[in-house]
Amino acid sequence: MPWSNQSGGGSGGGGGGWKGGNGGPWGPRPGGPGGQQPDLEEILRRSQDRLRQAMPGGRMGGGFALLIAIVAIAVIGFFGFTVRVNPDELGIVLRFGAYERQLPPGLNFRLPYPIEEVELPKVTRVNRTEIGMRGSSDRDAVTAVRDVPEESLMLTGDENIVDIDFVVLWQISNAPDFLFNIQSPERTVKDVAESAMREIVGQSDIEPILTAARAKTEADVQTLIQRILDGYGAGIQINQVQLQKVDPPAQVIDAFRDVQAARADQERLQNEAQTYANRVIPEARGESERILQAAQGYRDRVIAEAKGEADRFVDVLKEYQKAPEVTRRRIFIETMQEVLSDTDKIILDEKGGGVVPYLPLTELQKRLPAAPATDNGGQQ
Repeated sequence: MPWSNQSGGGSGGGGGGWKGGNGGPWGPRPGGPGGQQPDLEEILRRSQDRLRQAMPGGRMGGGFALLIAIVAIAVIGFFGFTVRVNPDELGIVLRFGAYERQLPPGLNFRLPYPIEEVELPKVTRVNRTEIGMRGSSDRDAVTAVRDVPEESLMLTGDENIVDIDFVVLWQISNAPDFLFNIQSPERTVKDVAESAMREIVGQSDIEPILTAARAKTEADVQTLIQRILDGYGAGIQINQVQLQKVDPPAQVIDAFRDVQAARADQERLQNEAQTYANRVIPEARGESERILQAAQGYRDRVIAEAKGEADRFVDVLKEYQKAPEVTRRRIFIETMQEVLSDTDKIILDEKGGGVVPYLPLTELQKRLPAAPATDNGGQQ
């Protein structure tokens, strides 16, 4: 039967059928305690022999023998009709080899072997399957990881070879399907995981797998493995796919590292150029905006001044039309005041027609040096 290859039979596991042995109908039981089903006649016979040896005269009463027989039957019934299921297990009861029911953790009742037998798969344990390497799951001792190139070397979509080591973490989600639908669960998970990884890698280029697409690769492989196992009815839940090593082959790994370094330098230079552009372009835009605003201000100022001069000329013209003589004299005086404001003053005598001497006392006071003090305290 397919479940005969599964582990976890516990105290209720074992083969089926009647087997002879020591004259009893129970026969040996591979999954039972000690590998042998207790024989009632043999136990009674040995108990009677021991009691005869222990009692004086080698004889015993009928009541005492009956009590011993009842105790023996009770013990055999307790161990024959109960099974203990550990907290991390689930009891699967088989009646004449066919699935009957499930038993929760604890002590449970079942019919004696060979009528019913119990398989005890560990449904809460997280199993670990390694592909491309061996030895990383040894927690008791530090062991070197051995590479398995026939599993780890894969061909990418751009016809490059990549060396991938990864781990699949899984546990049992449906115990009956796990026991009866697949013959070798660990081998099935390993083969399906390797096939799924090769399919995903074969659809991708090598550069994303080595750099930014590791998380996406893990998620895609996990989804594909789960879909295949669900199609098999394996009763297995894939918890996680972990990429342990993703490298080019050892023969060309140095060249690939140089390429990766060059790509890193390229990205760094592009980032620096982008930073410079982000700094210079706003400065240039600000400078152009300042020049435009200055030109706009200059234009507005010139236009306003021109309009003001035109308005002033119109106002002067109106006043001139009202009193031409007064206006001409006023314009003359204002013009002369503006022209002669920064020159030396000259006084003209209209009657004599000559130049009147003008003594600029304020200017002379500024030009005269200070008088030096004498020794006798006098002043010069």
